[in-house]
Amino acid sequence: MVKRSPSRKQARRDAAFVLYQREVTGLSFETLLGNLERSEGYPPDDFTVHCVDGVSARIEVLDELISANSDKWPLERLAPLERNILRLALWEIESGESPPEVAIDEAVRLAKRYSTDEAGALVNGILGGALQRGAASDAVNGDTARGDALEGRS
Repeated sequence: MVKRSPSRKQARRDAAFVLYQREVTGLSFETLLGNLERSEGYPPDDFTVHCVDGVSARIEVLDELISANSDKWPLERLAPLERNILRLALWEIESGESPPEVAIDEAVRLAKRYSTDEAGALVNGILGGALQRGAASDAVNGDTARGDALEGRS
């Protein structure tokens, strides 16, 4: 029997869902990744695990980036799915894992598909603002001053 592996889009979706499920259920990532294998019929992709680990390690900084670029929608007012889609996209941009255009396009696609068109517009606006202000791409360009300031290290 040949093991299935997800496409990059599926792996990204899987990461967003695992992050979302962690937030709403409090279950461990290990449990959620095991559940993913049972429900999808394939083991979690390395990209999925890498994204989940990366986002969870930088969640506070990612949340600050979201808050800084979302004047009208405080972080706690964002739906958990949209919040985790935003975290994932910002982490992909910040880490250089994906080009900004790809990360934003995929985040908007996920929000529209699994939430609403309005959620897609919200995600696009927040990510576009972060990119325009350079907050998410500073780390990619080697400028850690902004990241340090966001983390309280001046």
